[in-house]
Amino acid sequence: PGAVLADIDRATRAHSGQELRMSPSTYNTASIGGFVAGGSGGVGSIRWGGLRDLGNVIRLRTVTMEAEPRIMDLTGEEVLKVMHAYGTNGIITEVEMPLTASYDWIDVIVGFDDFMDAAGFGNDLAIQDGILAKLITPIAAPIPYDYFKRHQRFFRREQSIVVCMITPHAMDAFVALTARSKGEIVFRADNEADLKGLPPAYELTWNHTTLRAIRVDPTITYLQTRYPSPDHLAYVKAMIDRFGDEVPTHLEFIRFDGAIGVAGLPLVRFTTAERLDEIIRIHEENGCWVFNPHRYTLEEGGMKQTDEVQLAFKHETDPQGLLNPGKMIAWENPDYDYRSGKSFLFKGLQKAG
Repeated sequence: PGAVLADIDRATRAHSGQELRMSPSTYNTASIGGFVAGGSGGVGSIRWGGLRDLGNVIRLRTVTMEAEPRIMDLTGEEVLKVMHAYGTNGIITEVEMPLTASYDWIDVIVGFDDFMDAAGFGNDLAIQDGILAKLITPIAAPIPYDYFKRHQRFFRREQSIVVCMITPHAMDAFVALTARSKGEIVFRADNEADLKGLPPAYELTWNHTTLRAIRVDPTITYLQTRYPSPDHLAYVKAMIDRFGDEVPTHLEFIRFDGAIGVAGLPLVRFTTAERLDEIIRIHEENGCWVFNPHRYTLEEGGMKQTDEVQLAFKHETDPQGLLNPGKMIAWENPDYDYRSGKSFLFKGLQKAG
């Protein structure tokens, strides 16, 4: 489980011309076990959906935290018992995941004068069944110019972009689709004579967008959102109209239950904790889901409800509650009211406070 994702792909490409279906933007440093235990999707999710979708993890071997540890092999739906549970209910010792065909993906960036045109292009590209994309990421101005320093020469400050990874055989079709839009291709890795010093496209996307912004402006923070389909672009526009540059938009197109959807990792120009909570509340009141990255518990950072399957598995595999204590509210306080609006503090933090 400690194998780095990029190292796995190097080995499988050399062996059989295949690669992992999806990876986080921290591909070059993240382990496969960490991805399964704490990730939800990433580069490749536009084709393969979320990490927890059935079939994206074949088998997990876990060891229980008991006086006499047991080894358990989980397959099928059982893998969901420990996926995205942050090690609260088992120690993952083996991961088996499916592979897919590997391509020499081409990094492409398309620039737009208006962000909603960029988002619309991303949606149009996502529904093109004949154009194989691994990444479709609309990012609002001025994020690209202000924070993507090594790529800065390719953008104007007022330009929003869509970052893509496209297969070589689909590039002519991609160019044709772009010509129908209001965008222009501002960067094509296969046409650049000098790529020295430029990070790969995926390191501009997913959580790397926020990481790059924070390096320039440490006061920046972010949220994790989902916009209900099929009207996801309408929800996106409503939030842009409401917040403007206080919450610069960053979207990731994904497949969700077989349909195209969009997740958000918008930046937030932080002022106060109260304002941040208000921004979250306004999103939720307008039908947008927020997975709060400013909470440390499973439930508050997720669906704000108990995962009964994961809780039951913890009772079975970690009866003394020794694994990642305080991470799972349902273990610490089964009667906790997730609608209280208060941050949950497990006993150790209550004493410290």
